[in-house]
This record gives sequence, C-alpha cells and structure tokens, in this order.
Amino acid sequence: MKLFFAFLSGLIFGLGIIVSGMVNPVKVLSFLDITRYWDPSLALVMGSAIVVGVLAFGYMKRRKQSVLGVSIQWPDSQIIDKRLIGGSALFGIGWGIAGICPGPGLVLLGAGVGKGLIFTAAMIAGMLIFDVLEKRKSGAV
Repeated sequence: MKLFFAFLSGLIFGLGIIVSGMVNPVKVLSFLDITRYWDPSLALVMGSAIVVGVLAFGYMKRRKQSVLGVSIQWPDSQIIDKRLIGGSALFGIGWGIAGICPGPGLVLLGAGVGKGLIFTAAMIAGMLIFDVLEKRKSGAV
C-alpha cells in the first residue's frame, strides 16, 4: 500500500510540473532572467507548493502516524552549517545553469528528452562522488 501511494504521489507531482510547464528549462530560466523576459509563473507554482506544504506539515505535526499508519520520522538536526549552505548553493547554481532540478529532470528522462538524460546522469555522478568522499572521510574505503 505504501508503494502504491508513493507512486501516486510521484505521479501527481509529475503531472503537476508538466501541466504548469516547469519541466521546460526555458520557462525556468525565464523566471531567473529578471533583466529581459521575466516569467513570474514559477513563483506562482512555488507559492502554491509552499501553501500546500505548510498546510500538510501543520496537519502532520499533530499526528504520531501517517494516514497509512506508518510512524512519522522527522529530521533530528536543525543545524545550519557550511555543508548545508554549500550544498544549497551548488544545487542553486546547477539549477540556474541548466534550468532543471531533480523532479523535472526525472520527468524529462522518462520522456526521453536528451537534456533529462544528461542532467540525471550528472546528478547521479554527483551523488556517487559525494558517497565516495563521505566513505573516505569516515575511513570506510
């Protein structure tokens, strides 16, 4: 049942970003280009997502279990450190260069769009590099 709802959530998310046009890197880059052809539609999509998220998290914060009866696992750490800031900056820079973030990247990959393949390959490579560096740091390699 959990797998079904995970699939359904991903499907709804994917359809939402397709309908809103957010899988189109040009649309995203137009939002970031405030000097020429600024397109505010991404702000509306993000604002809508924030409202839905705030309401959902507010509801779930009062519960011990999810709607499916699974225990809710909240993050333990609230520390904002150099790694979090650096990772966020790298994510933003990559998003600004490509006009693609992980969700739309996977949608583009599934649609067989070349940019989606390149983006997803680069994203996976970054994750693997991070994993290797973390293992070296902890002495596991």
